[in-house]
Amino acid sequence: MTSEPNKEIEKEEALPEENLKKLLEDCQKQRDEYLAGWQRARADFLNYKREEIERFENIIDIANEEMILKILPLLDNMELAEKHLSDDLKGNDYVKGVLQIKTQFFDFLKNQGAEPIEAMGKKFDPVLHEVVEEVEAKDKEPGTVVEEIQKGYLINNKLLRPAKVKILK
Repeated sequence: MTSEPNKEIEKEEALPEENLKKLLEDCQKQRDEYLAGWQRARADFLNYKREEIERFENIIDIANEEMILKILPLLDNMELAEKHLSDDLKGNDYVKGVLQIKTQFFDFLKNQGAEPIEAMGKKFDPVLHEVVEEVEAKDKEPGTVVEEIQKGYLINNKLLRPAKVKILK
């Protein structure tokens, strides 16, 4: 009495050597196809993962820029208030405390990658500056920024808000 598994072994032993080689080649082809498919799927997954990380970082950057744009008017008002302080109030401890908050705002912006655009005395740059008024002066070169109405800011070397300036005609 022979069992079923023994019959299969006898059949395999009975196969000519050529059939075994063909069977082995077929198995190797199938293995190579499976391996190539797995490698493509793995590469696709790694690319997807990298793209998702980049997309997520872009979303964070955009949200960060939006938050900073909402904070800038507060800083503008604090600078305007400091500009119009009388001399007797500049030494007041309470005023110094409020001005310290302004300094903390600047430090926060710097930590987020935002920095003010230096405009005073520079040549007008339409990418960085927005002209709100042109004034006349004979002793200076036309197109020079003579007054900064509102500070402009860059974030990671990208324009966040242009500086509003007065320039010479």
